[in-house]
Formats: sequence, C-alpha cells, structure tokens
Amino acid sequence: MSAITTHVLDTGLGRPAAGVPVRLEKLCEEHGSHVLGGGTTDADGRLGELVPADQPLKAGTYRLTFDTAAYFRDQQREAFYPEVSVLFEIRDPGQHYHVPLLLSPYGYSTYRGS
Repeated sequence: MSAITTHVLDTGLGRPAAGVPVRLEKLCEEHGSHVLGGGTTDADGRLGELVPADQPLKAGTYRLTFDTAAYFRDQQREAFYPEVSVLFEIRDPGQHYHVPLLLSPYGYSTYRGS
C-alpha cells in the first residue's frame, strides 16, 4: 500500500464510488506541481496505489484531484462539481495519509482518515 490512499463514497447512492479517476500531485513553489501518480477507484471506491511503495514521501503540500465529471457522466447523472481538488500538507513523511471523499451530485466533504 502506498503512503497516500483515498476512498470515495457516493453518499447520494449510499455506496462506494467505483470508477472515479484520481490524480496525485506534489506542489512546489519553484516548479509548480509534479504528478506523482493516479488511477481509478476500484469496486469498493478505493485507490490504494497512488505512490509506488519504493518512492518515499517528502514533507510538503499535495493535491488529490478527483474527476467527478467523468464519474457522474458514466453514471448518467447530472452533477454540479466537475472536479474536486483536495489540498493537504504532509509534515511527517513517515506516516500513512488516507484522504477519503464523500461525494454527492451537489456537494462533497473530506477529512483525514486512518
């Protein structure tokens, strides 16, 4: 499992959100952002391999971007937010960071999970 993971739950349907494209970037003042990894949530709404296990994290600011437009389009559902970006800061690179997204067609929330 990578040091950063995510889980998307579709609160409008009350089930995991499978098929959500996700991108992970590290932000840097000098160079903008650098894509570290990405993928698509599995049948349980999880994406556990955002960063290769052999790639250590560094302290800094990271961004997870969820392509919610693609997810809702595949579900044939209308939605208000075409993309959700979650910025978070890593101070201790030795820890695991789990960033869940609770998603509905007209709202979302996030938190630091375990």
